[in-house]
Amino acid sequence: MPELPEVETIVRDLTPLLTGRRFVRATLSHDDVLRGISGAALTAGLAGRDVEGMFRRAKHAVFVLGTHRLVVQPGMSGALLVHSAPLAPEEAKYAVLRVVLDDGRELVYRDVRRLGTLLFLDAAGWQAYDAALGWEPLDPAYTPEALHAQLAGSKQAIKKLIMDQKVVVGIGNIYANEALFAAGIDPSKPGARVNLAQAALLLAESRRILQAAIDNRGTTFRDYRTGTGGKGEFVAFLKVYGREGQPCVVCGTRLAGTHEIDARATVFCHRCQS
Repeated sequence: MPELPEVETIVRDLTPLLTGRRFVRATLSHDDVLRGISGAALTAGLAGRDVEGMFRRAKHAVFVLGTHRLVVQPGMSGALLVHSAPLAPEEAKYAVLRVVLDDGRELVYRDVRRLGTLLFLDAAGWQAYDAALGWEPLDPAYTPEALHAQLAGSKQAIKKLIMDQKVVVGIGNIYANEALFAAGIDPSKPGARVNLAQAALLLAESRRILQAAIDNRGTTFRDYRTGTGGKGEFVAFLKVYGREGQPCVVCGTRLAGTHEIDARATVFCHRCQS
């Protein structure tokens, strides 16, 4: 967490608040969230930059700052918020990156457990970083045939494959569980055993679920907050994730759970998924 729907929500919330604004100065409380840059270089590089826009790529919120990109992956406990008033002590305690805007407001990257990452990339750096990422699942150009070709020949579990950001981006544990249940596919099934029809159904269900989650502003269990500080409401629509031991909503069978596939909580129905 956050996954594609959560980051998409954050970006949609922040884009109108930040586009056209200027970063006046930046401060960083911890540098363990940085990748490939020092704290001093980041804060100096952000100062004076104009925000030309924002977009989401994979699980990253990307700020377009002229020739550079500030890339934020919130991780398990990260949040991006714009504050109009001074931060309360509890808010300031976990504020990792603070950027004063030219209108006096403050953009804050808050990360309680500091599990997120920040990158500051020039054009070439961003191009290389972007090229290493997989398909966007909501991209109309991503076809069932393309997904099937990626799965073919792989002995890895289908759940691991669709969470591999070099295969398809933005899908994490929550939505992998949900998509595989909706498509009726056993999460431990090797990719090579997923036929074209199953790949087509999995892609269609992934898109449906991701879009529904975006429409409901993501899923909040604990830490995730939208770009306006609210909670995501898709938790009410989850069919398997977080429901181990409860009855399947389709057949009533008790939902099973395991950590053996990828050391994460996998919940599935023995009867509905094969």
